[in-house]
Amino acid sequence: MSQSKTSFPHTEPPLSPRKTLPTMYDLPSEDPEEPGLPDEFHDLQPELLSRTFRSPLYPENRVFSGTDMNLYYDVRHPLWHKRPDWFLVLDVPRLYDDTDLRMSYVIWQEGISPFVVVELLSPGTAKEDLGENAKSDPEAVELDTLAENTESQTEEETTQLNGETDTKETPPRKWEVYERILRVPYYVVFSRYTNKVHFFKLEGGRYQQQSFNPEQSRIWIPEIELGLGLWQGEYSRFTRQWLRWYDASGNWLPTDGERAEKAESQLRQVVLNLLQSGMDIEQVARLAGLSIEQVQQLGGIGNS
Repeated sequence: MSQSKTSFPHTEPPLSPRKTLPTMYDLPSEDPEEPGLPDEFHDLQPELLSRTFRSPLYPENRVFSGTDMNLYYDVRHPLWHKRPDWFLVLDVPRLYDDTDLRMSYVIWQEGISPFVVVELLSPGTAKEDLGENAKSDPEAVELDTLAENTESQTEEETTQLNGETDTKETPPRKWEVYERILRVPYYVVFSRYTNKVHFFKLEGGRYQQQSFNPEQSRIWIPEIELGLGLWQGEYSRFTRQWLRWYDASGNWLPTDGERAEKAESQLRQVVLNLLQSGMDIEQVARLAGLSIEQVQQLGGIGNS
């Protein structure tokens, strides 16, 4: 599908791209050729990454994480974009211009590239996600072969209908965008099918695959004083291996819900200990700063 060429005003002296190129309000926030998420995992895994990210070096209002959001990266081709499954940007306002929720992430407006990008391997995306590394990964080859078999007939029919070759410029693949254009320092590709993690670090302008300890399945990222690893556990009532952040002590970082549950459990234990020590409900309520009803509920005592 061809796109009309967009023209932008020229001034003397030239204005910055932030002032002349389209903003997130002008650019599409959805791709009609990519309808919806591939599966529920593509929703839950990014959500867990966002909910457990808490770097001691960056306050929450100076961090932005995007999920399945258009990422516009080329000032020469303002409509070109990628759509990472999850990405993290440091030292930017949580809100766009400190006022609005983001519809897309536009590099020439924000001025800062993502620090981490995570792609979740799916049929048809291995070549995009892994670049040349896809050729040496049996799972990637199998997934892309499956996708190519289902798409080949559609592509052939499209060529016959068009009757001519499309000579327009082709956008680069994700690997090239992340490595050479945006220069994203850390790039992670995770397969839900085999729980295999590809972890790449930008070194000397090129991605170098890092060793991912198969026993601990963890990688430390010193710039944020956090690590990323594979956690076996239940999230959103589904038990499997998930990518999750951990701290310098090796502890998995909790979600807000998990922290609330832990705090309630600790408070319940305090109430039970006080009641078992011989205190009455009123005394426990005063000491713990709770209402009588809260003490009864935490202590498992019915209303009398």
